[in-house]
Amino acid sequence: MAPAPSHTRQWLPYTAAVTIGLLVIAGAFVLVRQREAGTDRPRADCTTTLEVNSSTEKAALLVELAERYNSSDRSLDGGGCAQVHVSALNSGKAAEALGAGWSGVRLPEPQVWLPTSSLWTGQLRLFDQAAGRAPQTPDRYPSIANSPLVIAMRQPKGDLVRQRGALGWGDILGLSGREGWAGFGKPEWGRFTFGKDNPNLSTSGLAATIATYYAAAQRSSDLTRSDLVDPKVTQFVRRIEANVSHYSDDVVDLLRDLAEADLAGGDGSTDDMSAIVMQEELVHLYNEGRLSPTHDGQERGQRPNVPLVAVHPKEGTFNLDHPFVVLPSADERQRVAAADFLAFLTEDAQQRSFARLGFRDHERRAPAELLASVGTEPTGGLTYFEPPDPAVVNAMLDGWSTLRKKANILIALDTSGSMEAAVGDRTRFQVASAAAAKGLALLNSEDRVGLWSFSSETSKRPDGPYREEVRLDDFDQQRITRRIGGLHVEGGTALYATVRAAHGYLLDRYDPERINAVVVLTDGKNEYGRDNDLARLLADVALDPRRPVKVFCIAFDRESDFATLDRIAKASSGKAFDATDPAKIDEAFVKLVSSF
Repeated sequence: MAPAPSHTRQWLPYTAAVTIGLLVIAGAFVLVRQREAGTDRPRADCTTTLEVNSSTEKAALLVELAERYNSSDRSLDGGGCAQVHVSALNSGKAAEALGAGWSGVRLPEPQVWLPTSSLWTGQLRLFDQAAGRAPQTPDRYPSIANSPLVIAMRQPKGDLVRQRGALGWGDILGLSGREGWAGFGKPEWGRFTFGKDNPNLSTSGLAATIATYYAAAQRSSDLTRSDLVDPKVTQFVRRIEANVSHYSDDVVDLLRDLAEADLAGGDGSTDDMSAIVMQEELVHLYNEGRLSPTHDGQERGQRPNVPLVAVHPKEGTFNLDHPFVVLPSADERQRVAAADFLAFLTEDAQQRSFARLGFRDHERRAPAELLASVGTEPTGGLTYFEPPDPAVVNAMLDGWSTLRKKANILIALDTSGSMEAAVGDRTRFQVASAAAAKGLALLNSEDRVGLWSFSSETSKRPDGPYREEVRLDDFDQQRITRRIGGLHVEGGTALYATVRAAHGYLLDRYDPERINAVVVLTDGKNEYGRDNDLARLLADVALDPRRPVKVFCIAFDRESDFATLDRIAKASSGKAFDATDPAKIDEAFVKLVSSF
């Protein structure tokens, strides 16, 4: 693909990241699930093959529906029939692949593309424009299903908010961090913070950001670049972003953790997250137990004790429209087959399959079962924002990078002797250092970042198992990178002592205007006899909603104790990233940094 002009930002996921000179591995943030749908003995007259590429969240259902289609007795106009094959790719990665002529992708080139949102057809137009070729997606496309963006809350909080009547994005998500729930008569609930996906990694996170800008501009269509720099708009967006608990790379992970805590008897009082902005379908899946822990191959787990309810802001919301896009790569017979497959997907039987997963139908109608699960919608239905011009979306993301909530981050880097082990032609420490440098390049210049090293006591560090290498201060990437490059590797892994001390250090320096987080990068398990009490560590780092300091861990190499790191992270409402395959460490570090 030809390079984009300087005004065109490539987003979702961070690819090339040309603005900071960072090359992220090509497969980052992509879930590939290629499956072929078909019968063992297709009909002899099925000479047309239709390749369909679906976004990952609905891919399993599309495989099932393609199998149903292939097993039917449908015939195409002009005779014969078609066999539909489904593969899956993250919508952003698929847009990039189509913009690059589908080169380097180990999946069949599609004739039909089913992204999560029409935002992606606009992005592909920008790619084509930058390459100087005719657009592949010049039109508006029919939907096969829909899911509006909602503000999801545990039922007691959601019911209280809904009782206040029609409230807007700012009324809900912009609740004062200091006053918080006291403004709703519940001071015991403390601060109001919410979760959302990073808009550079997630379609729903991007949609949430677009909805915020629309609400700020007090319109539902025709958002312009001049709107984005209006001081009233930027102040509105900044006020909402200030209440973010942390940015997620995948809201489903947040919901799985919430379901696990709910079923363990948690009442939510120890969580600092009052709400999550996400698509409506996930509220349904959560309430049905499809995101709860499962055992012995169960399709779903136990329904949560406290369900989520969907709150709809009065200004309107953004809709994820799941368009059915027939691409120029389709020949005449494949276009006939695509039209028949679209007709099949919009028939009642198939639409009921979408409804079981929490989708609205292809005409945005919500089945009664969905509304019973997630909560009723406003009288008169929902108001929807129109997708902005793709160039406005790019400008919006550029602006968001300065308006997002800033962070206090303390990085604890394992410098134990095992980091000298070879990974290909490099050491573990060299691989980890390179990944850290790439990930740090994604931070904001207004973040505050510190660096510790840790191992057991050594001749070079006799006074304790950890040492401050760079003081927590305004982010200086070059200084941190240089200091990492000069670290000495020796000793055992003093994991528990370091996490405990780093967490306490940030508690003492807690800043309510920032995301406060400890980042631990390690290749092993605790090997420090002076501090090996995991139960006490979990208690010490347990989240304090009044001063939330979260621990994020990267388990690097197969010798890492990922299960323990995951427990430590979850105790603090943070997250552990599995990079036990060292080839995945770049991806893991970029995902981690995108939480801030």
